[in-house]
Amino acid sequence: MRSQTPIPQGKYRPALRNGNAIYTAGMTPRRNGVLVMTGQVGPDTPLETLAPAVAQAAQNALAAAQGALEAGERLLGLLSLTVYVNAPAGFQGHSRVADLASQWFYEQLGEGGICPRTAVGVSSLPGDAPVELQTIFPVSYTHLRAHETLRHL
Repeated sequence: MRSQTPIPQGKYRPALRNGNAIYTAGMTPRRNGVLVMTGQVGPDTPLETLAPAVAQAAQNALAAAQGALEAGERLLGLLSLTVYVNAPAGFQGHSRVADLASQWFYEQLGEGGICPRTAVGVSSLPGDAPVELQTIFPVSYTHLRAHETLRHL
């Protein structure tokens, strides 16, 4: 499933490849350049209300990475996921928000979607987005045989 590459909100690339890894910029939950949700995530914010925003940010990261692939290549999964949560001081649910992103990537990529991750609380994000995701994806080289791909995924 190849999605449209997200529209950069400034002078940067949505994704950049270095060797067999694709690094994405921080992805907020924008659809066609417009945030689908804004505001801080508070202790009383139901997780189900955040799920669509987290899914959109994750979809943007995946689409950006797919946009950096060359013909015949594919993403092998995730190497790293960083989840920034726009939250007030004292918020302690960062990992629960990050779980939404991990679940979305698992649903899209299977076991390769489960990776090391970091959840970070910040006092604000661009456009007052509730979350921002940054990812690193490994890429298959077209000349590798299937059993030679990254075995640790």
